Parts: sequence; structure tokens; C-alpha cells
Amino acid sequence: MNFLRGVMGGPSAGPQPSGAETIQKLCDRVASSTLLDDRRDAVRALKSLSKKYRLEVGIQAMEHLIHVLQTDRSDSEIIGYALDTLYNVISNDLEEEEQDDSEEENLPKQVDDLGSQFTEIFIKQQENVTLLLTLVEEFDFHVRWPGVKLLTSLLKQQGTQVQQIILVSPMGVSRLMDLLADSREVIRNDGVLLLQQLTKSNAAIQKIVAFENAFERLLDIITEEGNSDGGIVVEDCLLLLQNLLKNNNSNQNFFKEGSYIQRMKPWFEVGDDNCGWSAQKVTNLHLMLQLVRVLVSPTNPPGATSSCQKAMFHCGLLQQLCTILMATGVPADILTETINTVSEVIRGCQMNQDYFASVNAPSNPPRPAIVVLLMSMVNERQPFVLRCAVLYCFQCFLYKNQKGQGEIVSTLLPSTIDATGNSVSAGQLLCGGLFSTDSLSNWCAAVALAHALQENATLKEQLLRVQLATSIGNPPVSLLQQCTNILSQGSKVQTRVGLLMLLCTWLSNCSIAVTHFLHNPANIPFLTGQIAENLGEEEQLVQGLCALLLGISIYYNDNSLENYRKEKLKQLIEKRIGRENFIEKLGFISKHELYSRAAQKPQPSFSSPDHMMFDHEFTKLVKELEGVISKAIYKSSEEDKKEEEVKKTLEQHDNIVTHYKKVIREQDQELEELKQRINTLTSQNEQLQGTVTQQVSQIQQHKDQYNLLKVQLGKDTQHHNSHSDTFQMNGIQMEEVSKLKEELEEWKNKHELLQGQLREKDSLIEKLKTSQLEMGATEQSSQTSKSGGLELSNELQKELEMLRSQIQLQSAEISKLQIENQRLQIMNTTADPVLGDSGATAANNSELEGRLEQEIKELKSEVKALSEEKESLKQHLDSSSSTVAILQDEKSKLQQEVAESKKEQDDLLVLLADQDQKLSALKIKLKDLGVPVEDEDDIESGDQGDEDEDGDEEEQD
Repeated sequence: MNFLRGVMGGPSAGPQPSGAETIQKLCDRVASSTLLDDRRDAVRALKSLSKKYRLEVGIQAMEHLIHVLQTDRSDSEIIGYALDTLYNVISNDLEEEEQDDSEEENLPKQVDDLGSQFTEIFIKQQENVTLLLTLVEEFDFHVRWPGVKLLTSLLKQQGTQVQQIILVSPMGVSRLMDLLADSREVIRNDGVLLLQQLTKSNAAIQKIVAFENAFERLLDIITEEGNSDGGIVVEDCLLLLQNLLKNNNSNQNFFKEGSYIQRMKPWFEVGDDNCGWSAQKVTNLHLMLQLVRVLVSPTNPPGATSSCQKAMFHCGLLQQLCTILMATGVPADILTETINTVSEVIRGCQMNQDYFASVNAPSNPPRPAIVVLLMSMVNERQPFVLRCAVLYCFQCFLYKNQKGQGEIVSTLLPSTIDATGNSVSAGQLLCGGLFSTDSLSNWCAAVALAHALQENATLKEQLLRVQLATSIGNPPVSLLQQCTNILSQGSKVQTRVGLLMLLCTWLSNCSIAVTHFLHNPANIPFLTGQIAENLGEEEQLVQGLCALLLGISIYYNDNSLENYRKEKLKQLIEKRIGRENFIEKLGFISKHELYSRAAQKPQPSFSSPDHMMFDHEFTKLVKELEGVISKAIYKSSEEDKKEEEVKKTLEQHDNIVTHYKKVIREQDQELEELKQRINTLTSQNEQLQGTVTQQVSQIQQHKDQYNLLKVQLGKDTQHHNSHSDTFQMNGIQMEEVSKLKEELEEWKNKHELLQGQLREKDSLIEKLKTSQLEMGATEQSSQTSKSGGLELSNELQKELEMLRSQIQLQSAEISKLQIENQRLQIMNTTADPVLGDSGATAANNSELEGRLEQEIKELKSEVKALSEEKESLKQHLDSSSSTVAILQDEKSKLQQEVAESKKEQDDLLVLLADQDQKLSALKIKLKDLGVPVEDEDDIESGDQGDEDEDGDEEEQD
């Protein structure tokens, strides 16, 4: 700080240092000081001097400031001072603001050169721009904001070079796109200005910015700021959108596919009170209209323009523009631009043109918008730009719109003219303008009527029927005759040019119109006289158009008039004008400066009414006919005959082709009708099939209900016990009952088989006992008993194996019975809601289910017990085998094993008795469920027999 006081302020005894010396000392301080505070103070001082001593600071301090940006990035304050200093050095905005009007004229140029030179020095090292992009990423306000301003200034000075550096920098454009999301409006707004400069005339960067979601962010900003009522931020966003979309087909398609056109509609919602528009609102709305025109410009690819036009109609944007068009209190320049915008939205789009034809002005009585606009066009008190806009709108309405052309021409025909005179038609306005005293109205009306005839031979012939009443008492004259009469009266050049363009358009490719024109004997002498004279430059254009009209009269002449055949007209040109002179005069048209301007774009744009001479569509006609007319003038009669023959042949071919096209068109219509009928019949068939399916399902339901009722009725008459009713209500089928009977029979058979096996085993045990008693008599008898014991042991092992298999089968059968019981429970559960059981039936079912579950648990316990018995029998078999092997030495053990075997047999008998009881209980349960298993007497006799058998077994034991 002491150093700065000594350098910049405070009185001193010696002479004051100059600005350059001070800057040099500050630069040395920045370069050599080791303390960050000293460097920061020095950079702050350079910033304060950079506006007044821009050149000195730029020359001496730029390198040091860049070094600060590279090395002192940790301190945001010094970085901010350095960026501000560089901005003051490079930017020309500050110098321009401080300039007085009395400054020398060459000073702005010097200032521009100075900023451009410093920019070139800064970007000479591409790393400097990359470093600046890195600093712009910093969130600190004192770093990011001056960084954005400096980068914007660099782009203004050396836009192309800086764009290329940013383009090749990794994520360069993406870093800058983050500025639009900054919550600080100052940085966001300056970020919009930065992107404006970045996207100028660089399609690659425009695409990257667009695909970085720029459209979404910019439209959000415009909406947040209030659309057209917003401030200058809205204007900047609209300018950036224009940069992204203008002449960039890729971005235009992306804008349309992203449904962003629909978001433009709220921009044009103007209230009823349109008084007192601010200048900013006018500017914003003007840019919004221009943005719409960018999307539907005639210079865009036809497909892209057409899709945007349709999207604007479907989202209601065209309707909103027409509302502004017919509103009151709209500023003149906004109204003019709205007319131009509507013109290009409807140009060449039949759907939009039809809608525009249906728009009415809010007047009493309502008038079509086209009529109201034509009234403005032929009114000489209206502004010139507004009249040009209306003419362009009328031309776009008729462009490739034969329906609209026919409606305009029909208002001129005698059969459709309103005899009452209560309403003014478009045709009447055009005729009024065509023959008014205002030359501009003459020209506009002539060009408008020419567009109504463009590429439409039928309407050219119909327009020949139009008759005009020139004055009271005089016979009416045709429109064609009246046009030639005005030409011969020597009116203004603009009027004659307009009428000649109308006549050339009318007669081209229409032999009947040429015949009507030649039928007037004064027309050809007038044309030849105009062409042959040597007039001034202003009249040369009229001479060229007269030559074109005469050439059209020759080229499209069908030789129906003897005195004006092609050959005679050529001879007339040769004698009175000269072929070379005729061709030279014909060339005056395309060489004219105003012709070249009109040929550039469809919209009429003239600096003054005097320059309004040529129409864009007429320039195409001249380009098409100039060469063929020149050839036709030099052709001989024989060549003409051959050409006529070729034309006739081509006409015949064209007629044949037209006929076949008509046939094909009719067939296509028939096919479409048949397809529609097929689609209708198919849909009807599907409906009928659906109805039939529903009816079939309903019939099936009725059948099921009938069968159910029938079964219930039969059961009620045959069985009156509650168990039977419960069984039927639960929906158990007879097949299930029969299966259950079969299973019971199988169980009974198996039970008898097991009892027989047990009896056999008891007999074997008895035999074993007797053999054991005889074993102590003699050694021979001991050996015999040993072999007999082995055989008995083998037989016992086999019997145990058979018993084991039987137990396994029994377990499997019990499992099947459990599964069957579960299935019956499920059937009972599903049948209950369908049949609607009563409360008593539901209680019986629940009781029955509880009993079944208890039986199932008991069966499971029995299965478990049988499994345990199976394991014990296996162990017994192993022990019995070892006992037989040592039978002679271990007789006492054998007797013990026999006793154990007897005990096991007793246990098995108990288990089998329990199983028999369970089977009997299960049989009773099934009978309770209504299954007719056996008569009660049979069951009782069977049970008695089982008891007798059990008693016998006990006695044997």
C-alpha cells in the first residue's frame, strides 16, 4: 500500500511520474512481488488506470495479467481485478460510450483497430482462451461475471478465430451453456449476450448449443420475463433464438420435433386494449414475428416449411396471428410485420390458405379478411410498406392455390357479381385499383390479378368473359380490351409496366387469349411502334416488356387469324424492327437492376414506390420465355410447321395422359371408397362377432344355471337328508364319488392281505418255537434245527421286506387320500359363493371340515408311527441275521430274539387294529358325506367279522 501511495497519490517533492511510468512500476510490482496482497493492490491500480491509459496498460500489463490468471487462481479477488483490467483494454464499448459527438470521424476506426489488435494478441496463445473458459466455470461472482464479459468482448473483436478455439476446446460450448442456468440474473443475461456472439454464422456451434437444451432454457426465460411484455432480456433471448434457427435446417427440424412451436402461441395473446404499447414491447413482438418467419421462410426446404406451417395451424398459432391482424389499435409496424408473417405461414399450404379465406373482419356486416386487406392495398393514403405487405399476403394466398384463384376470378364473372351492390368483392377492388389514377394502385392490382391467373389456363380463358362498363351509354368492353386501351393512352411507366406484366402472364400458355388479343387490330401496330422507337432509359423497360408481349403472341399463336399468323408477324418484325433490334430490346428486361432485385426473393421489398417495377413470379416467367421467344423469331415457316406438328402430337399425348390420369384418379377414388367400405364392414363384423360371443357366453351361463337348478330339483325329490343336500350344494360330482368308492375297496383288500400275512407270520413263529424246543435232543437234531432256523430266518426276512413295501404303499395311499381330501375342501370352498348356501349348510360344512382335518392329523401320526415301525423292523432283521449265524452257540439269545419278535408282532397287531378302526371311521365319514358305500347291515356284519377275527388272534396269542 505504501508503494501505491507513492506511485499514485500524495504530494511529493519531485516531479510527478507519467502514466506510462506508473504503469511500468505497477507491472514490475505484479511480476516481482512475493506477497499476494501487494500483487492484488498492483492489479487493482492497473484496473483503475486501464480506462484512461488503455493503450499503455494493454501493451505493458497484458502478459503480467495473463500470468496472474494462471498462477493466482486461489484468490478470487485478484482474478476478478485481472479480468476487469483485460476487459477494459480489449473492449471497445467503454471508449464508444465516452466519445463525444465532436470527436474526429476517424477515432471510432482507431478504437476498433485497437480492440481488435489486443484481442489478436490475447488469443494468439489458445491456452489463454481455454484458461478463460475454465475461469467462467467458477461460481464466484467476482470471477465468473468479468470472465463472461471478457469472453463476449473477444468474440465481438475476433469472432471467427475465438469460435474455432472454443469449438476445439473440450466441452467448451457446454461450459458456456451452464450460464443460462445461473440463478444470478446478471450472469444469466450476460450469458445470453455471450451466446449471441458465439453462435453468429457458425452452424456447428449452433447445433451444439441447440442440442444442449438451449431452446428449452431460452423459452423458459422468455416465459418468466413475461413474453412480449418483458424487458430487454426477452429481446436478447429472441435474438439468440434467431441465430440458432436462421438458415439452419437441422435446428429448425429439432425445434419443430421438440414441440417448441406450440410454446410460441402465448407470445401473441394480445388483449382488447391495444393502446399505449411500450417501445420494448413493440421490439419484442417484432422479433417474435420474425422468429416465426424464420421457420416458414420460402428459402427453407419445402418439406421443412410445410411441416412447420401445419404445426402452426394445429397449435392455434395461425389463428392467433389472424386475431392480431384484425385487431384495432395495433401499431403500424407490428401490423405490417404480422401481415408478412401470416403471408409466409399460409404460402403454399392448402389447409392454412383455406383457413385464411374463412377469416372475417370484426365489422358490420362482417367482411372477409382478404377484402379488407385489398381495400388497404388500393388505398393510396395507406403507408407504402403496409401496401407492399398486403400485396405479398395476397400473392402467398394464391400461391399454388387453384381453389383460391378460382374464388377471386369468380368475383369478376358476370354470373357472380352482386347486383345489389351492398358488398364489395375482391374482384371489384382489383378492377378499381387497376384503373384508378394512382399508379401504385394500378401496379399492385395488376400484379395481384396476374397471380390469380398464374399457371391456370382455365381461369385465363374465363377471365376473357369479364365485361366492364366504362361510361354511361357506351357498350361494355372486355377487361383485356380495357387494359390495352390504357396502355395506348400513354399513362405512367409504373402503370404500363404493371399492365404489361398482367398481359404477358395472361397470354402465356393460352392460345385463346392470344387470339383475343390479336383480334384487336390496334394492338400489334402499337407494340411494334413502341419497340421500334428510340426512347430514353425509362422507356427501355416498357420496350422490353412490349417485345416480350409480342413474342408471346407469336410463340403461343395457333394461326387461327389469317392476318396474324406466326409467319406474318415475324415478317412484320423483320421489316419494322429488325430481328437483332427485337432481341436486344427483349434483353432489356433481364439486364435491368430492379429485375435482379425482384428475382432474389418472393417478398416485395422496395426502398420507394418508384422502384416498384417487377414481381418475383414474373421474373421466373421472363427467364422461361426469353430463350424460346428468341429461337421462335429466327425459325423458318417449315420449322414452325414441324414444331406445330410436334406440339399437336404432344398435345395428343398430353390428352391421352390426361385421360388416363383421370381414369386412374377415378379408380383411386373407387379404391378409396371400397377400402372405406371394407373398413366399415370389418368394424361391423368385429362388433357382431363380439355381440355373438357375448350372447354365446350368456347362453352358456343360462344352460349352467338350468342344469344346476335341474340337479338341485332332482336331489330334493330323491334325497331328503341334510348330508345329501350338503353334498349336492357343494357341487361334488359323481365321478369323484366313484373314485372314492374304488379307493375304499382297495384299502379293504389291502387290509385283508395284511391280515393274511400276519396269520402266516404267526404260523411261522409257532413253527420256530417248536423247532427251538427240539433243538436240545441231539446234535443231529441241532444241526437240522440250525438249517431250519436259517431257512426260517430267511423267510422271516422276506416277510419283513414284503411288510415294509406294504407299509410304504399304505403311506402313499394315505398321502393320496390326504390330497383328495384337500381337493374336496377346495371344491367345497369354491362352490359355496356360486350356489349361495344357507346358514345351516355353512355350519355343517365347517364342522365337516374340522373333522376331516382331525382325521388327517391322525393319519399323519399313524404314518409316522408306521415309519418308526419300519425302522425297528429293519433293525430286528439285522439282529435276527446275526442270531441265526451264531444260533448253535447262542440259543438263549435266539429265544430272546424270538420273544422280542413276538413283542414287535404284538405292537404291529395293535397298530393294524388302530388302522382298521381309523379306516372304519373314515368310511363312516364318507357315508356321512352322502356316499353310498355299503348297506348299514353289510357294514355291521363286516365289523362283526373283523371283531371275531381279532378275538381269534387274541386266543392264539
